[in-house]
Amino acid sequence: MVNQYPYGSPVPPPPQPDDGGKVLRTTLLVAAIAGVVTVVAGMLIVLGAPEEYGLASDRDSLALTAQPEGKAGQPEQAMFQAAPDVPPPLPQIQPAPAMLPSSPVRLKVKRLGIDAPIKSVGLAKDGTIQVPPSDNPNLVGWYRNMSTPGEAGPAVVLGHKDTRTRSAVFSRLPEIRNGDQIEVKRQDGVTAVFTVGGVEQADKKTFPTQRVYGPQQNAQLHLITCGGVYNRNTGHYTDNVIVYATMTSSYRS
Repeated sequence: MVNQYPYGSPVPPPPQPDDGGKVLRTTLLVAAIAGVVTVVAGMLIVLGAPEEYGLASDRDSLALTAQPEGKAGQPEQAMFQAAPDVPPPLPQIQPAPAMLPSSPVRLKVKRLGIDAPIKSVGLAKDGTIQVPPSDNPNLVGWYRNMSTPGEAGPAVVLGHKDTRTRSAVFSRLPEIRNGDQIEVKRQDGVTAVFTVGGVEQADKKTFPTQRVYGPQQNAQLHLITCGGVYNRNTGHYTDNVIVYATMTSSYRS
């Protein structure tokens, strides 16, 4: 017989038959298997409804700043948030030198399917900026008392989200993303290309006037439309959606 206990260990005597021990071991084995089955079943019940057993994770109830858009791994972009006197967000790209003034004639956002003529607008009688007429839902308005697109400072362009009967030119504006490009064709034949640096949704009662209209060294483009909830009593939306973009290149068509 081969020595199963090397390194000088003594060989134990052969085991003696013990029928009672076999019965006991069999009984213990069956009891152990039954116990494991019971524990596993209990765990499955608890995991199926953890909140009923005080085991629900706090993470399950946290409010997320960005919810899934529908495609796995592609969350919505979080909106820019800051105090009203904080400067506009800039894109992660070097701004282009500002150009001489020239009125805008057309605005394009390729990814959103926007290709709209531009109308010059001023101030209404109540002191607010005029909006483009609603009978032309694809028209946007450039506020002529500010910079022209491509000129140093903020160029402000407004467009409707919708009308009483259909969606309008800026209905998809909240879908724009940081890094997207906006093109503005000017009367001098130059197209100014702006890169989006941030998107903000602001309550109209706390509109960030300084950030939108304040002086800036770079050539910027600020697009504004309505957002939030529609108030049927006032006939207006509660918020504004504001896109901040900086000129990063230009070309002559």
